Amino acid sequence: MKIKPGFELRKICGENIVISHGMENISFTKVINLNESAAIIWENVIGKNFTIADVTRLLLDNYEVDEPTAEADSASLVREWNEIGIVCF
Repeated sequence: MKIKPGFELRKICGENIVISHGMENISFTKVINLNESAAIIWENVIGKNFTIADVTRLLLDNYEVDEPTAEADSASLVREWNEIGIVCF
C-alpha cells in the first residue's frame, strides 16, 4: 500500500494534521489528526510502498513495545487510514 498523492503532514499549533491538495482529496467532514507515533510512521512511509509488517517494524524500532502489541496497533492504524481514504493498495 502507499499513501495517496495529494496528502501532506503538517505541524499546526503543535498538532500533526494531514492536509490535502487537490479537490478530489478534500473532505470538510473531519480533520485528520495524527498522534506522535502515527506521525513518525507517516514520515517514514510517505512516498514508499509499505506493509503492515513495515509499520510494525517502525513501532518496534522506535518504542518499547512488544511485537504482538506493535502488530495489533499497526493493523489498526492501517485499517483506519484505509477507512478515511488516505492509502491506496
